[in-house]
Amino acid sequence: MVFSDLAALRDAIASLPAGEAGAAAATAARQARLTKPPGSLGRLEALVAWLARWQGRAQPRLDHVQVLVFAGNHGVTAQGVSPYPPAVTAQMVENFSAGGAAINQLCAVAGAALQVVPLSLEAPTTDFTTGPAMDERAFLQAVNQGAAALPARLDLLCLGEMGIGNTTAAAAMAAALFGGGGADWAGRGTGVDDAGLARKVSAIDAGLARHPAARVDPLEAARCLGGRELAAILGAALAARHRGVPVLLDGFATCIAAAPLAVLAPGGLDHAEVAHCSAEAGHRRLLDRLGKAALLDLGLRLGEASGAALAVPLLRAALACHQGMATFAEAGVAEAP
Repeated sequence: MVFSDLAALRDAIASLPAGEAGAAAATAARQARLTKPPGSLGRLEALVAWLARWQGRAQPRLDHVQVLVFAGNHGVTAQGVSPYPPAVTAQMVENFSAGGAAINQLCAVAGAALQVVPLSLEAPTTDFTTGPAMDERAFLQAVNQGAAALPARLDLLCLGEMGIGNTTAAAAMAAALFGGGGADWAGRGTGVDDAGLARKVSAIDAGLARHPAARVDPLEAARCLGGRELAAILGAALAARHRGVPVLLDGFATCIAAAPLAVLAPGGLDHAEVAHCSAEAGHRRLLDRLGKAALLDLGLRLGEASGAALAVPLLRAALACHQGMATFAEAGVAEAP
């Protein structure tokens, strides 16, 4: 998918496919015949039906699982919103490439391929307290890079991010999309002290005041207050929906990056599950606004798709039960009357 202008992007969001209800119904019918009380595997049963609906097949697969981590730098770091310098973003990308980060280990455990996509790290976005984070061209370029990053063979997409300063951008977007101000959405991110948190709140409020259109247009919120890596996540989540690929979203920044789909189109994130509820202050509130229940709640605040990768074995377990369990007839077990 390539979007030449914002109108084309809006059209793609307005024409989201609905998924295959028949495939989901077929999985539910099989679940009803398996050797267990009805519904006794709880949410694991619903997860298999979700995979089936969005893969469009009654027997879903997890043969090709891709973790995509998008990395970007933010001009708003000039406001002292992070204890780390922007150079850490590129340094962590190098660490990912060398296999030394948490996400490398978690992908190995999950049986998932990892791709890290740095986005113009040498050119941070504009400080959104002084102007739009991105012009239309830069925003669309990042969205298109995200959409183009999906591999040809794909059963499940896990999305995550890396970017010093991006919890400030994410909190600003959350305030624009769902109301409130900096004090309602700002968290401590990578560990700012009280003074740093106050600077985050001030920067967010300044950005909201400078960009009033962000309050009424989710794409303007993403362009004016977000970042390249957040725009790329939006593009990847949108491309996955059109290709029939279910998505696991990581933490606060990843969820708000994809949130314009839900705001602009009813059911716009139905193809996405939230892997975990992070320790970032606004994440639980954001999940409430999106009507999402996280799969895991482990107090993570790392980013880099760590929670999404952790949830992959949970999906593999759900699928293994669905495919491997015997039916009552196969096992010769009496069913309840």
